Amino acid sequence: MLSTRFVTGAPSWLDLGSTDTAAAADFYAAVFGWRFDSAGPEAAGYGFFRKDGKTVAAVGPLTEEGASPAWTVYFQTPDADATAKAVEQGGGTVRVEPFDVMDAGRMSCFTDPGGADFSVWQPAGVKGLEKTSEPDTLCWVELHVGDTSAALTFYRSLFGWRSQEMEAPGMTYTVLSTADGDQQDASFGGLTQAQEGMEPRWIPYFAAADADDIVARAQENGGSVLMPADDVPDVGRIAWLADPFGAPFAVLKPAPQSA
Repeated sequence: MLSTRFVTGAPSWLDLGSTDTAAAADFYAAVFGWRFDSAGPEAAGYGFFRKDGKTVAAVGPLTEEGASPAWTVYFQTPDADATAKAVEQGGGTVRVEPFDVMDAGRMSCFTDPGGADFSVWQPAGVKGLEKTSEPDTLCWVELHVGDTSAALTFYRSLFGWRSQEMEAPGMTYTVLSTADGDQQDASFGGLTQAQEGMEPRWIPYFAAADADDIVARAQENGGSVLMPADDVPDVGRIAWLADPFGAPFAVLKPAPQSA
């Protein structure tokens, strides 16, 4: 699971691009109990989702032509410019060239060779999310893409990720870990084959004390169920949802871990 001890290649930020940020903020407040705080008039509508006073995600208006509402995962980098060059060398696309976000840090936006969008964060004043892996916060990220082997090669060249394959019902699941530390403790996400008709994408998972309750709240507030809540052995209870504007996300009630 994720921590806030961010190292190179770890998910360190998460934001939502939406066609209606105010309504999106209302939805996530009802589902997760998040509070929206504007980043100020100079931030062009961007702001932070907070839980217990800690930043757990962010939201802003869509800024790229043709973009659809979606969550974007940011990975930690010590050098956004060097990562942008590596993305191009690896066959990816630099959608937004590296730029400074005031005194908070430096970022850049990419599309991997398989078609999934992601971003990087080079921290300065803002190190990253302030709360993770607790109920109603980011706990896991998952890449669904057509060619998993090519995707792993690409991201490994950027961040040095380690991987371990696990057999799951009807699929092979690759667990991703950062380059440093104990491999299991450093795991933060997974990689798997995209189902037919699914766009390549990174999916954020939010921890849930009760996955079924989150599903019910999402439906009551205009969201939709993409995959009903179900138990995955040794993992937990998982559901896939979409907010009222179509941005997909998942929730996970982790299975109890044996000592």
